[in-house]
Amino acid sequence: MRGLKLIPAGVNLSFIPKRMIFFGFSVMLIFASLTLFLVKGLNYGIDFQGGILMEVRTENAANIGLMRRQLSSLGLGEVALQEFGAPTDVLIRVQRQEGGEKAQQVAVEKVKALLGDTVDYRRTEFVGPKVSSELFWDGVLAVSLAIFAILIYIWFRFEWQFGLGAIIALTHDVLSTIGIFALMGFEFNLSTVAAILTIAGYSINDTVVVYDRVRENLRKYKKMPLGELLNNAINQTLSRTVMTSLTTLLALLALFYWGGAVIRDFAFAMTWGVVIGTYSSICLAVPLLLYLHLNRSGVMIGDKEDENKKTEAVAEEAP
Repeated sequence: MRGLKLIPAGVNLSFIPKRMIFFGFSVMLIFASLTLFLVKGLNYGIDFQGGILMEVRTENAANIGLMRRQLSSLGLGEVALQEFGAPTDVLIRVQRQEGGEKAQQVAVEKVKALLGDTVDYRRTEFVGPKVSSELFWDGVLAVSLAIFAILIYIWFRFEWQFGLGAIIALTHDVLSTIGIFALMGFEFNLSTVAAILTIAGYSINDTVVVYDRVRENLRKYKKMPLGELLNNAINQTLSRTVMTSLTTLLALLALFYWGGAVIRDFAFAMTWGVVIGTYSSICLAVPLLLYLHLNRSGVMIGDKEDENKKTEAVAEEAP
């Protein structure tokens, strides 16, 4: 039985010759993302803005959708509901109200008046701006440490040129994700930070696959022009890259349309991340190697040592 192939065998698309088009597009995308972030800003969620946290328990399994619609009609701004633990336990988060502590108390009373005595109010907390600020910087630190760890890993596995190319592509993915959230006005919360970290892992996985083929080709074709060699490496891994991205997108689109409001922003971030991560792995990470003074002889040293060891082993086994 023949497998499904979206990319025909032996395809040779011109990625490297068109690299300037890709570079120009990416520069405009990053510029637009930074402009949107600085001018329009992000729609920060309760995690980063602060707000009211209420834990309630219903008599029967909670109808999250109905409760969300009812609470949204109170005019308290952003309201997020999440089931946790048992089906009867619900966590209600309401955005911070203007007007100090008295305004927060008024919001709590409105929620209690709507839900009535049919629920058990187990916990009510106010998340202040200090706590939300700490959460924000913890998120920034998590993303920064992840990118730095990826740089170290790629540096040791390949050469520093590969590590730098991967980090440039990865930073491109993160900034463009922030830009699309600023443009669309979607809520930016801790789930979005988790999505960005997942995007980083997905993107670097795609990049490593192509880089492995580049390194393999450097060992096999020692006299082939670097541009041609890089283009061949992209085309040789293109089918795998496209198939992986499409299968991942099918799952993410299902989450986006049928996963509910709680997970929709996360699914959107991941969907964008898969698309832009696939693009950067093919059109940025590899073409950048042309300008990073890749040491072809350094990549081949390990290969020569392996060949010498094999020759010595054969000589020892010979009678």
